[in-house]
Amino acid sequence: MSGDLYHNRVLELAADIPNIGELHAPDGKAHKVSRVCGSEIWIELDLSDDGEMIAGIAVKSKACALGAATLSVLSEHAVGASVEEVYEARDKMRAMLKEGGPPPEGRFWELRHLEGVRDYPQRHMSTLLALDAAVAAIEDALAKREAA
Repeated sequence: MSGDLYHNRVLELAADIPNIGELHAPDGKAHKVSRVCGSEIWIELDLSDDGEMIAGIAVKSKACALGAATLSVLSEHAVGASVEEVYEARDKMRAMLKEGGPPPEGRFWELRHLEGVRDYPQRHMSTLLALDAAVAAIEDALAKREAA
């Protein structure tokens, strides 16, 4: 695979994932698995009282370097992000990889380092895994609030 795919910043991000662990009683959680490569991501999160912001995050990973790099950027910048920012980052990342769109901006701008994955469709799923898990954890938290 191309050196552009696994360049130094991608490897640095993958090697330094913040917020590894578990939350005491998370508002929402999700576990996602890539059917293509077997990468796994677990995300637990807490939402603000109004349900609009990420108040806390904990992650675990058995992911490839690309999935781990995405998780690293997400985990580093999730706390304080609005739920909408996380959805937007997921949607922009998907568009970047699958449609040639521009990389995410704002707090998740470092996802641009994964732009080289665009040329490797078989790696898209594992690269998107962390963002898909974050959205699933948000939806889990919101569903639990609605049911309460």
